[in-house]
Amino acid sequence: MKYKVPALLILAATMYSCASKSSAPTVAVSTEKALTPELAEGKSLYENNCSSCHKLYQAKDFSAEQWKPIVLRMQKKARLDDAQGQKIYNYLTMN
Repeated sequence: MKYKVPALLILAATMYSCASKSSAPTVAVSTEKALTPELAEGKSLYENNCSSCHKLYQAKDFSAEQWKPIVLRMQKKARLDDAQGQKIYNYLTMN
């Protein structure tokens, strides 16, 4: 009997320390808006063309007025036509 109580306490402490610490499962919630086909194409163009030379900036990093010259300058470097540049601009300024 002397060894049963300490053994049970050690067993309980070990089980408690090895137990999972999360109390509820976490669910990932997407905050991304549904994109129209044109905006989805702009996103694809942005990710595929711009990331080949530099890191991608978040759309919120610049205002719509600041994105205009950036997209125009980068459009020429990436050899994109005006329609593709406009789709990228629309995607970046959709909010």
